[in-house]
Amino acid sequence: MRKLTYYVACSIDGFIGDPQGDASSMFAFLDEEFLGHLASTYPDTIPAQGREAMGLKDAENLNFDSVIQGRGSYQLALDAGITSPYGHLREFVASRTLGASPDPNVEVIDGDLVARVRRLKAEDSKLGIWLCGGSRIAGELLDEIDELVIKTYPQVYGTGMPMFGADFSVTDFSLESVRTFANGVLVRTYARKR
Repeated sequence: MRKLTYYVACSIDGFIGDPQGDASSMFAFLDEEFLGHLASTYPDTIPAQGREAMGLKDAENLNFDSVIQGRGSYQLALDAGITSPYGHLREFVASRTLGASPDPNVEVIDGDLVARVRRLKAEDSKLGIWLCGGSRIAGELLDEIDELVIKTYPQVYGTGMPMFGADFSVTDFSLESVRTFANGVLVRTYARKR
């Protein structure tokens, strides 16, 4: 069984974006040290255009072969005229409103998201599945998430889109590692307690 990893950026107070989901204020922390870390440890999470600009176009996927995202995060790519933002991965978009997929590399999941993720997890692959966001589907998939990799940026939002759009429930994870950066960013990795 392969892992579903929620690899996500958030503010100190746990928001992945402002009330509309915009997290562009976090881009200010993408300095040389932090980008170097992303390129060497998670190149598979860098969008295709960014990979090309960073000289990573043909970089091997180290962690994931599939990405799942919600309609809101996928819409950002569509608005920029990009129908397959992660063309180096199998792309899945959870949406009941998108309709037909605009790209042959993108599968729209408009039905039972949990069942589809369970089938993906059961596939035979050495690489995992990246849950890119957003909040609502992270809440819906909470019981399926095996690992959290949280990039915490040194900003307080006060309000906004929470990491998990779900009803109250306590789910325990164990801290596996913490990496700090000179710009104030820290990356925490947690494994689900079984």
